[in-house]
Amino acid sequence: MLPLISREELRKGIDAGTLVVVDTMPAAYYEKEHLPGAVNIPGFPYEQAAEFTDRHAPDVLPDKTAEIVVYCANVPCRNSELVGARLLRLGYSNVRKYREGIEDWVGAGLATTSG
Repeated sequence: MLPLISREELRKGIDAGTLVVVDTMPAAYYEKEHLPGAVNIPGFPYEQAAEFTDRHAPDVLPDKTAEIVVYCANVPCRNSELVGARLLRLGYSNVRKYREGIEDWVGAGLATTSG
């Protein structure tokens, strides 16, 4: 299991620009709504998560030492765990997971972006 990050710590990191946030939802969901500044690496369908990560990570995550936070919809969603684990296998050294996902973020009244 990936190390976790709290909503408050994530919010502070986004505000400070010290984190690279990765939305692991399918592209259509990402386009509709994502955390501010997030990039997209789809982790669904699950059997394609490794392939999508291998394909997209070099472009959207060029720095393997960056502080990376992956997230998906909510606690039961597996996308972020699959993408995060694959990032670690690809040599990314600082990957954490926002386990509660975008549902928690929105439920706290925090801003999202689209497009």
